Amino acid sequence: MKETSVDDCHIVELGKHHGATGNLTVVENGKILDFDTQRLFFIYDIPGGASRGGHSHKTLRELIIATSGSFEVYVNDGKKEHTFLLNQPSKALLLPPGVWEELRNFSSGAVALVLASIPYKPEDYIRDFDQFLQYKNEP
Repeated sequence: MKETSVDDCHIVELGKHHGATGNLTVVENGKILDFDTQRLFFIYDIPGGASRGGHSHKTLRELIIATSGSFEVYVNDGKKEHTFLLNQPSKALLLPPGVWEELRNFSSGAVALVLASIPYKPEDYIRDFDQFLQYKNEP
């Protein structure tokens, strides 16, 4: 998805059901997500100052949620960049393929939940930013 851009990244309001015994947020395939979740993973216990990600995907789509604490998601499409703050479990960031992503500035105790559209495939990753730029500029 070479033609995707930072403008295709957006915050999704997941909603929150509040009750006397706590809150509930639901993510359903076909409703919030425009893809079926094929993989789910957590990122946690991130050392101070560390970042995660630092890659792009050729086909994978992601929904990223801060289930606890906060962190920033930096995105870059080779021409534009933007940073999103995730700090509420009822809001998530939807990322298309073809966008460079880095998760940064994790608060103490932060947990990132990522729902992915395909299983792990090493060949789907671009892990070098210069190679990413080359990929984006190829016809």
